[in-house]
Amino acid sequence: MSKKNKPDSRGFVFSTDPDFKFEGEPIPTETLLPGQQKLKVRLDTKHRAGKAVTLVEGFIGKQEDLEDLGKKLKSFCGTGGSAKDGEIIIQGDQREKVMQWLGKNGYKNVKRM
Repeated sequence: MSKKNKPDSRGFVFSTDPDFKFEGEPIPTETLLPGQQKLKVRLDTKHRAGKAVTLVEGFIGKQEDLEDLGKKLKSFCGTGGSAKDGEIIIQGDQREKVMQWLGKNGYKNVKRM
């Protein structure tokens, strides 16, 4: 049984209007070139039982390209992780390795937070 009004990424949970529908978020038609991507690399431990993960946020493009980039980063770092909700999650504190790989592969607008 599916919910009628599912929450979205903007924080809406429900509406009292029976005809209310969430507007779909725009799906990018093309992936930006590596030099045009504005990525943020940061360490995160929230909601992960105290375990550290490296997050790569700000990717603009198709889900397949995000998963491909995540796969390459995981392989380079030698750890597990996932790519979902527009961000790449790499297990452990891998910020230096991720920054090194992104720099070598043409991602110029990368900020470490």
